[in-house]
Amino acid sequence: MKTGLNKNLRLLIIIGLGILLFAGSFALVRFVTVTMRAVSGIPGIAISNAANSTPDAAGGLPPAAPNAPDVPLPATWDGASRVTILLMGVDTEVVVEQGKVISPDRIGPARSDTMILLTIDPQTKTAGMMSIPRDLWVNIPGFNYAKINTAYYNGDAYKLPGGGPELAMRTVEQVVGVPVQYFAQIEFAAFTTFIDSIDKIEVFVEKKIIIDPVGAGSDKIMLSAGPHRLGGVEALAYVRQRHTQGGDVDRSTRQQAVILAIRDKVMNPVNFPTMLANAPEIYTNIQSGVKTNLTFDEIMRLGMLAKDIAPENIKHGVIDYTMVQLDNVVVNGENQSIFKPIPDKIRELRDTIFFNGAVGPLAQGQTLDLAKQEGATIAVYNGSSVQGLAQRTADYLKAQGFNVILTDNAGYFPGATQVINQHGKLYTLKYFKELFRLNSGVQISNKLDFSAAADINLIVADDWAVNNPMP
Repeated sequence: MKTGLNKNLRLLIIIGLGILLFAGSFALVRFVTVTMRAVSGIPGIAISNAANSTPDAAGGLPPAAPNAPDVPLPATWDGASRVTILLMGVDTEVVVEQGKVISPDRIGPARSDTMILLTIDPQTKTAGMMSIPRDLWVNIPGFNYAKINTAYYNGDAYKLPGGGPELAMRTVEQVVGVPVQYFAQIEFAAFTTFIDSIDKIEVFVEKKIIIDPVGAGSDKIMLSAGPHRLGGVEALAYVRQRHTQGGDVDRSTRQQAVILAIRDKVMNPVNFPTMLANAPEIYTNIQSGVKTNLTFDEIMRLGMLAKDIAPENIKHGVIDYTMVQLDNVVVNGENQSIFKPIPDKIRELRDTIFFNGAVGPLAQGQTLDLAKQEGATIAVYNGSSVQGLAQRTADYLKAQGFNVILTDNAGYFPGATQVINQHGKLYTLKYFKELFRLNSGVQISNKLDFSAAADINLIVADDWAVNNPMP
């Protein structure tokens, strides 16, 4: 009986792991190894639960950034709220020995080579992946404007609280306008080892591409359009290739395709015995190459949640050339090509992915239900010429089930109603956009501030005073 229970438990865990993998191979690698260590008692050094070890700031780097941010992380996931994870591949040196990628001990800080924002919504059983190009030109908190992939580097180099992952999360929050609670990062060796351990992946190549697997004497490979089986080294070359017509945008699309291919491979019950048999080797080979601030319990809960998410409810998109302006800047005497973001275009992509299409396909009436379940706290301010409008609006919102915690005068007259989203409550934001007929680019702003008393500040103006459904 005991043997049967252990077998069923292991099978349940593997199923959970496979379904969670749509989130990205990064989180899954840690999930597999730590879970199998817990079940099988595999020895070894535990994978780090935080980015609390940073390289020595050698080579003339200043000891600290004078105005670097010190932002506390949001509360531990409650199992019901939307959860967002920043998946990162770290740009480390790649060495191949006997056909296998190894990552030597890193000397000094590294940049993030890959950034994918994953979101999971327990309310609607939906999920999404959003790729962020590494050349996006953004304001890194405490460091002014730079390419977004240097956020990780600066966090490590200046030994900030939480290191590179923390600063990367805070930077992405400002760009996308949603809270990022967690990170999972993987180095190249762990990525290739995991793919080899599941006996390659099946990838459909959209258009012919030439890849250059790393390793002394290795030849370039031409992948024709169509299905291919890729091992770890080939998959790494496939997701890292930048020299195509679409550049980083094409690369981001391929990275998401590989993540979904890994998901399909792991979810196939035929592969469960291989995964179980290879668990000790996986743990030994990749434990030092994966870091995350997700706890084991949180990963297990996410895995069990993810099993209920159908493939068609996983949205994925890339910040592409329609959402940026191409430009050049001079940094330290070197001319660099950059992507300047077009905020409204990026928000449109974010809404599509984070709402899983809620800006269109969700049926009428669902938006209010989702907004109420989100439990946002609202502060209502009167920015109109009509006395008592804030209180009337607050009473109206309370009657619909919203939690209004404050009413007051705005002290100014904006002319049109405004909404300031301070804690990333997107369903409430969507409902307010419909209710108050808001213009996204003018009347809605995202100013993440975890110290703010209310999740959303609502400033009602004369447009609402003369045209509203209140009794």
